[in-house]
Amino acid sequence: MIKLLLVDDHKIFTQGLSSILQNEPDMTVAGECQTAEEVYAMLKSTAIDIILLDINLGKDSGLDLCKFIFEEYPSTKVLAISMYNDESFITKMLKNGASGYLLKNTSREEFIKAIRSVYAGEKYQSAEVMDIIMKGLSRQKQQDRNIHQLRFTRREKEILDLIAKGLTTKEIATSLFISDKTVETHRSNLLAKFEVKNVVSLIKMAMEYGYLK
Repeated sequence: MIKLLLVDDHKIFTQGLSSILQNEPDMTVAGECQTAEEVYAMLKSTAIDIILLDINLGKDSGLDLCKFIFEEYPSTKVLAISMYNDESFITKMLKNGASGYLLKNTSREEFIKAIRSVYAGEKYQSAEVMDIIMKGLSRQKQQDRNIHQLRFTRREKEILDLIAKGLTTKEIATSLFISDKTVETHRSNLLAKFEVKNVVSLIKMAMEYGYLK
């Protein structure tokens, strides 16, 4: 018997899911939780095979809760169920230990299939989720290729090095005998080339791809 815990901040959703699952002969719903605190209490008192977990739990984060369950209750599997079809949410949930990811528009049949697959020790993503992941990987590979092929002017390299050393715009301008506006122009060009929005991300990417030591 697969013992399930349903976790979503909307009680109407957990009730609806419970009604779907109650007719499955190999499954039993051990409880329904709307907050992380309720999940903590439930896990202390009851052995759960699979937690069907939403990402958005009101003031709580399903991402953090998933990581906690993965680290503290390794025998309990997490199957994420969410309305978020963004690749970043999916990959974060999977990195935090989820055994699978389903969207809330998934059919009843696929819910059942996913639960049984995860219980059997397999990973499970719906076709739609897999398509989102693959498109994300394709974008990342293209970005990697673009960054590996970047070309910089001598001045851009100088400014990148000085930014990494923590110098301000005015300090860089003084050091290189150029105007503040010129420094800002080069900074904007560097951000655009690395496809990032701030200096912290710029330095991180530049180090990751070997443009800074």
